Order: sequence, then C-alpha cells, then structure tokens
Amino acid sequence: MKPLLYLITLSLCFELHASSKPNIIFIFADDLGWGDISKHGHPDIRTPNIDRLAEEGSEFYQFTVSNPVCSPSRAAVLTGQYPARNSVHRHFAIPEHHQNFGMPDWLDKNVVTMPRVLQQAGYKTAHFGKWHLTNRNIKDAPLPTDYGYDETAVFNGPGPQTDTFKLYNDATDFIKRHKDVPFFINLWIHETHTPHYPPKDSLAKYAHLNEQDQVYAAVVDGADQRIGKILNLLDELHIAGNTLVVFSSDNGPEKTGSKKRYFHHNDPDGKVKGMKALGTYFSVGQTAGLRGGKRDTYEGGLRVPFLVRWPGKVPAGRTDTISIVTAVDLLPTFADVAGAKLPKGYQSDGQSVLPLLKGGTIEREKPLFWQWQYGKKSKKQPMLAVREGPWKLFIHQHNESVELYNVMTDRAESMDVANNYPDMVKRLTKLALDWQATLPNTPKVSALSKYRAL
Repeated sequence: MKPLLYLITLSLCFELHASSKPNIIFIFADDLGWGDISKHGHPDIRTPNIDRLAEEGSEFYQFTVSNPVCSPSRAAVLTGQYPARNSVHRHFAIPEHHQNFGMPDWLDKNVVTMPRVLQQAGYKTAHFGKWHLTNRNIKDAPLPTDYGYDETAVFNGPGPQTDTFKLYNDATDFIKRHKDVPFFINLWIHETHTPHYPPKDSLAKYAHLNEQDQVYAAVVDGADQRIGKILNLLDELHIAGNTLVVFSSDNGPEKTGSKKRYFHHNDPDGKVKGMKALGTYFSVGQTAGLRGGKRDTYEGGLRVPFLVRWPGKVPAGRTDTISIVTAVDLLPTFADVAGAKLPKGYQSDGQSVLPLLKGGTIEREKPLFWQWQYGKKSKKQPMLAVREGPWKLFIHQHNESVELYNVMTDRAESMDVANNYPDMVKRLTKLALDWQATLPNTPKVSALSKYRAL
C-alpha cells in the first residue's frame, strides 16, 4: 500500500472508531452502602477495582436512588420515572403482598424502558443478574426480553437463569461476542444482598476480622475481583476507551441486627449446588455516617456510590460533592450518550446529566421526590420526601408532622430545622403534595396476573 493511501486509510479508521456509538455497562450492586468501598474510607474492606473507576473517572457524592428498597429502585432506573408513577412501591413478592401495597404483579412491559430506547438506537442489549421487576412466583409475568433486551440471564425473575457468580461470565461472554458493535449491559449483581456467598480466597484475606465482618468483607472483595476481570477484558479487547462504565447500588446497606442467618460458601465457578452452611452472619454494611439504611428515606437508604468512567470523555480523578444526580436521570443520560431519540410523548422524571459527567455543570430542572408506602393494612397515609437544592423535607402524612434538613451541610440529617424555616416548609410541602396528586391510585390492569384474586 502506498504511504499516502495508508495514511488516509488509517485516518478513516480512527474517524470511524471516534464516531462510533459508545458501549454502556451499568453495574448495579444490591444493598451496598455508601461506606462499603475503600475509596469512601471503609476501615477494613479494600476495593481496588471499584476504586479504579473513580480514579480513572469521576464520582458524584450527591447521587441518590429513587427508593430505599430493590424493586422500586430498579424500576426507576429502567423507566427514568419515579417508581410510584408505575405503582411500584415495595419489592415484588406474591399477589397478596402486592395488593396490600397497591402494586401491580410486574412492571408494565409497555412502558418506555432504557434497553428498548438503546435497542432502537442500534445497540445490542443484555441484562445479567438480579431482575426483581416481578417475582419468580408470578407464573404469567413477562420475560425480561419483553422489555427490550436481546439476551438475558437472571435470578429473582423468569426466563433463562443465572446466579451470583455466573452472571459475570455471562457478561464477559456477551462482551466478547459483541465487541465490534455498540452494546449495552445492565449487570445487576447480587452483592451484598443476603444470603452471602463469600469466596474462600476472600475469606482467607479477611481472617483477622470477626466472623460477621469477615464474611461481609469477603463478599464485597469477591465482587470487586470479578468487576476487575470485566474492566481488564475491556482493556484486552481495546474497547475500554469507547465504553462508559457506571457503578452504583440500588439502596443503602442492610442491617440484620441480632437476627441470625446463614452464610454459604459457593463454588468459584458459580455452580450453586450442594451449598453447606458454614456459620452465621449479621449484615454489616456501612453508610459512612449517613443516617439510616435500607428501607429508610434518610440519606443512608438513598445515597449510594455513583462512579462513572469513560476515558477521554469523563474527567479522571474528579470528585463532585455538590451536583445533584438521581436514578431517574440514567435513562435520558444513556439515551444522550447513545444519540438515541426518546419516544414521542415520553416524559422522564429526570434529565440528561451528560454535560455534568463530561466535566461541566448542569442546572437541576426539577425537584427530587420520594414516596414511602406503609400498605393498606397499616391504615397510614404514605410518607413523602422532596429535595430541592440543599433542602430535603419529610412529610409524615399519618401524623401531620414534618422534618427539614440541609443535606449539603448536614449529611447525617441530625439537625431538624423545620421550625426555623416555615416558608421553606410551606413551599416544599406544596411541591410534594402537588406531585403526589399526579400519581396513579391503582396499578394498570395490563400489569396484573390472571391468577391474582379479585
């Protein structure tokens, strides 16, 4: 090949690579607390691979999820809408549970979803790991592929199954097969949800700790090692530079208190068979000083790690402690990354934060809202929470009380200043009640099982 022709060809190759759609991998941990990674100061656990995402990318300290339990938190990510808008208020279980909380039996498959938007933009889409947008006990629930995925392997849901360990192999296989086309993976990992499956090598690494701390540290350590293998694969395939990797957690950490449960050792190859109980544990996730945890709408239940790496696009080593980002931003942001058009008539409760991820700033367009349902049996009205700027207000409708915190200066939510700012309380109360008035009172019929008692 003549030198000039070679240079033109090489230039075209670089142009094609530079203009190709970026791959997107969203890693969603389960019950991992803000303080459970070494980057955030955990005294014992070391997470070099998760930390690597922050060191080679950016992290955002004000990121929150849209509910402090799994199913509604995940519904918010998938739809870009607050889970209450689709009547998903608690975890999916059995129809009696759903009826108590005014829920459907699955997330309506007809709603706009992240994978469907990306699929229509030319992406190969996959979901590996936890599903929990229905429950495996619901016999006629839609398959995950009905939501816009080309391939799936799940637990806590219908269709082809995977497990705690195998889901990482599912992802690496998918990446190898689709390295030459744009792909999107929701990798919803098991760690640190119970029961715990600590790898033997990780248990040995933390043998100096007491049993409960050892098991929990080993579980996080095992996940970190497997995430590292995925990051290394991106390097080996020379696609790391064209891949956006986002890491977060569905809610804050579980605290099992004094309740004894079993932990299991699992086959490192992911064959969940013949497990033998080795001991007991207490889930000991940490929030690094944030108030509350899983099932709390205080910051410990909602504020979780949010790490973003996209070499050459997202600044390396940046820590943003001020900008407000939330889970319903992910769908419009990923669509923006992919150059995908959002369907006509669709309205996200979030906004694209792509300029922020790239090192710029954004103006927050809307307040953040949360609704916590106590269930019909409790005869209590839902608790509402709203955040605008630094201010976060809780409205306890069942006893007509409120709490107000400046979560920028009081991240532990230890100083209720509602009595000091009556005008702010009034303003935020109106915002929350007006938002509540837009929510449906009953779930859609299209999301109800035919086996559900009427």
